[in-house]
Amino acid sequence: MCGRFTLTSIDGLVEEFGTLVLPADLRPRYNIAPTQAVPIIANENRGAVELVRWGLIPHWAKDASIGNRMINARSETLASKPAFRAAFTRRRCLVLADGFYEWRRTGKAKVPYFIRRASRRPFSFAGLWERWKAPDETDVRSCTIVTTEADELIAPLHDRMPVIVLPEDRARWLAPDPVTSDEVADILRPAPLEDLELFEVSPLVNSPANDSPECIAPAIQPRLFD
Repeated sequence: MCGRFTLTSIDGLVEEFGTLVLPADLRPRYNIAPTQAVPIIANENRGAVELVRWGLIPHWAKDASIGNRMINARSETLASKPAFRAAFTRRRCLVLADGFYEWRRTGKAKVPYFIRRASRRPFSFAGLWERWKAPDETDVRSCTIVTTEADELIAPLHDRMPVIVLPEDRARWLAPDPVTSDEVADILRPAPLEDLELFEVSPLVNSPANDSPECIAPAIQPRLFD
């Protein structure tokens, strides 16, 4: 699962992804939450970053609230689930990030952890995007983050993790042509990034109202895994 993430280094995007047109209102974020605006590169405009609603609203939805339950899409069912099938075929995107959070249940408490690259470089999640016509005729663009089975690093926290698209696979994921599950099966798996690290952080991140560097600061007295 991926329910919160960060994009703290805007300058690092061009260094990592090449020349991009960036939104004027793109700013560092330390606690991005569902239904908020998130930065993506869509396969219909691969030279620009745009901000879209996190929580995919299928084109056939009667109201936007369905998107609140569509923040993640399981890689195993992209081609079969009605909410994601059309977007998977034709509307793929990269969701830009430089870290994400996961929680570990310890007794009755849920302890937050932050996962990032040791290099602090940005990366991208596999995503799907969609356009939806609101009752007032407004076009709403939204997205979801694709998840896969957790790797050894994340498994003690959760059995799922976001699909991280490696640099050499980004162009293929963003191809404008339709794809099948078999054609991108090698992308939809835990990424072999050797520099991923995780550490416990402050419970400040538990509230979406908190969006500051303190959210990613290591906990003063971190708990050890059992």
